[in-house]
Amino acid sequence: MRLGRRMLDAVAVLIALITVFPIYWMVLSAVKPAGEIQSLDQRPWTLAPSLDAFRRVLAVNDFGRYLLNSLIVAMVVVAISGLIAFLAAVALTRFRFRFRTTILVTFLIAQMVPIEALTIPLFFLVRDIGGVVPGIGLNTLGSLMLVHTAFTLPFAIWMLRGFVQAIPEELDEAAQLDGAGRFTVLWRILFPLVAPGLAATSVFSFIHAWNDFLFARTFIISEADNQTLPMALLVFFKPDENDWGAIMAASTLMTVPVLIFFLIVRRRLVAGLGGAVKD
Repeated sequence: MRLGRRMLDAVAVLIALITVFPIYWMVLSAVKPAGEIQSLDQRPWTLAPSLDAFRRVLAVNDFGRYLLNSLIVAMVVVAISGLIAFLAAVALTRFRFRFRTTILVTFLIAQMVPIEALTIPLFFLVRDIGGVVPGIGLNTLGSLMLVHTAFTLPFAIWMLRGFVQAIPEELDEAAQLDGAGRFTVLWRILFPLVAPGLAATSVFSFIHAWNDFLFARTFIISEADNQTLPMALLVFFKPDENDWGAIMAASTLMTVPVLIFFLIVRRRLVAGLGGAVKD
């Protein structure tokens, strides 16, 4: 029994090391001098760490604007997708209507379609929508918000559906007997109990929008002021020689907001679980 437990622990540690090693190598490459990065004799350490790569990244023109644009897109996607997914999950679990099962199957099918296969149709769709609603056309942040919200909704709805379904309907009925309306039940009863699920889906939505390069490259064609942070990495990809130190430094800086957001949501998640138990 102990031998089997130790083997499982060893496998878990091995998987953790394999998962963490790329992150470690990214940070290590960011602080390595240029000579060590280009050397054929690569070592998993450095005795002369340097911040020159970070200085080159921060010296890029409009780097702060790129960072702000990425934050705006990611936070708007998190807010909109979370709200719509919560309302949709409640509708799919608390109400009986035709084609409900068909809608759920459609959500699963939507997850199976490769993003690359939809890029060109979405380009023409966004271009046409921009003729009617300029705020979400090409070369606007609204186009990225719209597309990322559409791609994160199926997963968010499917996940939140399980959270809402786990809440007994007797809670809704008891609140209604006490005089609570549908709106009160929705926001005072269901919403606090579904908060852990919203925290989980918000992490997925944030990472999906934050790390996007394909749609940002496709939709933001000529408006440099609306480019996002992943586009800034293109500055360090050169025909003759790539600046791998700066690329790794920029990638390291890009992970910081994700970690901060996760820590914030993690506290919210624990608070939501505690609130659900208290209620």
